Formats: sequence, structure tokens, C-alpha cells
Amino acid sequence: MQPVDLIIFGASGDLSARKLFPALFQLDRANLLPTDFRIAAIARDNIDLGTFLSKLRARMSTAMGNNAPSDDEWQQYSRLFSYLNADFSRPTDFSIIKTWLDDQRVSLFYLATPPSLFAPICDYLSQENCLTGDCRIVLEKPIGENLDSSIVVNGTLAQYFSESSIYRIDHYLGKETVQNLLALRFANRFINSQWDQSCIDHIQITVAEVIGIEGRWSYYDKVGQLRDMVQNHLMQLLCLVAMEPPNGLEAESIRDEKVKIVKALRCIDVKTVDDHVVRGQYAQGWSTGRSVPGYTEESGSERNSSDTETFVAIKAHVDNWRWAGVPFYLRTGKRMAEKVTEIIIQYKELPHNIFGGGANLPNKLIIRLQPNEGIEMTMVSKRQSLKEKLALQTHTLNLDFREGHQNDRIPDAYERLFLDAINGDQSLFVGREEIEESWRWCDGLLQACKDQGVEIKPYHAGSWGPAKAEILIEKDGRSWHV
Repeated sequence: MQPVDLIIFGASGDLSARKLFPALFQLDRANLLPTDFRIAAIARDNIDLGTFLSKLRARMSTAMGNNAPSDDEWQQYSRLFSYLNADFSRPTDFSIIKTWLDDQRVSLFYLATPPSLFAPICDYLSQENCLTGDCRIVLEKPIGENLDSSIVVNGTLAQYFSESSIYRIDHYLGKETVQNLLALRFANRFINSQWDQSCIDHIQITVAEVIGIEGRWSYYDKVGQLRDMVQNHLMQLLCLVAMEPPNGLEAESIRDEKVKIVKALRCIDVKTVDDHVVRGQYAQGWSTGRSVPGYTEESGSERNSSDTETFVAIKAHVDNWRWAGVPFYLRTGKRMAEKVTEIIIQYKELPHNIFGGGANLPNKLIIRLQPNEGIEMTMVSKRQSLKEKLALQTHTLNLDFREGHQNDRIPDAYERLFLDAINGDQSLFVGREEIEESWRWCDGLLQACKDQGVEIKPYHAGSWGPAKAEILIEKDGRSWHV
């Protein structure tokens, strides 16, 4: 295997300090990085390597807490680094990158930058002859803000990189629980055989955050929760839950099955949008024990009113044989009651209850991505009682990912994604067709909301969203898990 150089654009940013460099450190600590691995940290700050590393260690230590590097570990880790000062908007600054690169090594370019810089960075790398040899590129979301812009971004990437060299990150795909979802579905016959409309009543996917906009008001107000979360994170989770078994674990096989699901999503148009979509925006309320402002009162707010949603709930359908008649309830929002990401597989009730007393307790599979990653199954058993002969109760079977492992730490998603990008494995990265088909569906939904005038419903910060979101699922005789 060729030696690998990792070139990180935006090395002084928040994402780099909180996620990227800690993930690389954990790989180094576990001796999983290739021999002679090098890191080029590229940022606009006119500082030297020592100053950069000193600032980085302080920020990493804050983010990592008890897992922060010791003095000896930091000394070893810091030897991997070079620091290059460059303004990403000036082509001439890229000559210093060309000087640092080595054509005999794999060049892995990581763009931890705003999407508006994706195209200029690729252009300038090409102009300065930096894209020679084995080159790969890793990009953070979002890939565009609608179908047209995503086509432009992907088209620019395709000018300089083959599809097999482009690694589009959705960090949810790097989570242990998400990968366990594949194992749960396709390695267990008793689950796989019941994973369809004959046994499953409905599916819920919730991604709730307690945080607000966190200083990103001007950016977020142009995007909203549907573009920021549904188009990527929730769509990927939906695809992994709903897709058919792939022929293998190769990237192309998995991507092909996910694309089929996105194409099978029923269009939500002006005739159906009122019954299938709820949009909300948080108002002043209480969150994590303190008073917090409403969306338009946040720092950086540019006006007193806005029609940007910070919450969205969707009733979706996948129109194929496996999922005919099974609704998928998607819900995501900011300033919610709890930070939670989970998938709920609600099984159907038994067709005949022999126990009497109206006790028909359906099974439920809970796949929890955060805050505590794990998988639970609710099962029915007899209550221990002499007074009640066959009274039923539910028990929870809990799959603890830490059990049986020496590590008491679940690897961060970025650790897996970095390792796969270094090793040239695209199976947990998002393909171009997935991105564009997802945008096609979301664009249609957004246009239907606009044409039908779907109102933004207010909800108090610290709640579970607008009351209409409860009605969305309760009118079908169901309820949200939390």
C-alpha cells in the first residue's frame, strides 16, 4: 500500500478541532494509521506549526475530556503534522501545497470548508498541478442546496476526480449503530424474514437536537431543517432501514439498493402535502434548565419574522412490494425536549389474542444512535403473580455494544470514515446518484409546501414540536415513541 498524505482544508475550524483531529488521534493511538502517514493542516491563520499545535491541543482536550492525549501521546501525534498557511480564494497560495505534496504517495484532500469553496479549491488545485498521482477527495455536507446546485457541485468534482475517488461524508453512516443495523437485518434470519409489510406496522425515525442555531443564523435561515437534516441524515437512515439486501458489502452494491429506495419514495405534492408534512419554528422557552430565545431572537438574527422551519415532521411512503402500506414517520428539529436519534420499528399486533383482557402488546425494535448507542427489543412475557394466572408484561432486551469489549469507548463515526477513506473503501460514503435523487424528492416537497402555503407552526423551545406533529401520527391511531 502506498503511503498516504491527508490534506485538511479548514484545519483551524470548529469541525476540525472537535471531530477530525480527535478522530485521527484515536486512530494513531490504536496504531491504525498507515506507516509514514502525514497530515497537512491548511488554514488562513498566519501562524507557525508550534502555535497551531498548541491551540489545537487545547481545543482537542476540551472536546475529548478524559480521552484527551497524554504528553507522550501528543508528542507522537504532533510529529505527523505540517502547517500550511493559504487563502483558499487565492490561486497563488496553492503553490505551497504543490511543494509539500509527493506524487509517489496517495493524496487525500479533505474539504472541511463551506460548500461555496468546493469548486474554487478543486480549480486551484488543478491549476497548480496538485492533482497528479493517486488523488482522492473527501467532502462534508451539504452537497448543494437543491437539485440544480448539487448537479453543479458534482459536475465540478467530476471534472477533476473519478467517482471512485470522491468520498461524500454523511457522518451518521460511520456510527457503530448504523453499521449494526446492516448486521441486524442481514445476518439474523429471524429478523430478516419479518422485515416487511406483513409484520411491520410502521417505522419512526427521529433526529432531535436540544441546541439552537449556535451563531449560524444567516446560513441556517437560507436552508432550514428539511434541507439541513432530512435530505441527508434522515434520508440515509430511511434507505438503510428500507433497502433490499445488497449482493455484497461493496460500495456499488449498497449504493444501488439505496438509490432504489429514494426513487421509490412517493412524491408529496400540493394535493397531499397538508396531510403529510408539518413545519415548525421554535419560540422562546426552556431548554436544559435555562431560558432560551426564540429562533428570530437568536444572536445574528436579521429580522423579526421568518418562514424558515426549524422543525419538520413527514409521513412518507416507499412504493414497493416490501413496504406497501407501511408509513415512515420522519421527525427532526432544533430546541427539542431531548437530544435523541433513534429508529423505531413497530411490529403489528397479533391477529388473534388468546390471553384476554385486551392485552395485545406488539413487539418494538428500538435502534438508538444517540445519546447512548444501542439496540433494544421489547418482548412480552408472563408477569410473576399467583393472583393473575397469565397476565402479560413487556421486557426489554438490550444489546450493549460495550459488552465483551476491552474498550469502554464506542469509536466516533469519523474514526471509521477516516479509516475507510485512507483504505479506499467507499461503502459508507454517499454516491452522486443518491445525492441527486434525494434532492429531487426534497425539492418536490419544498415546492409543494410553497405552492400550498403550508404554514410554519410555532412550538416552545424544550418541547417535542408543534401540536400538529402529534396529530400527524395520532390521526392514524399511532403515537410517537418519545
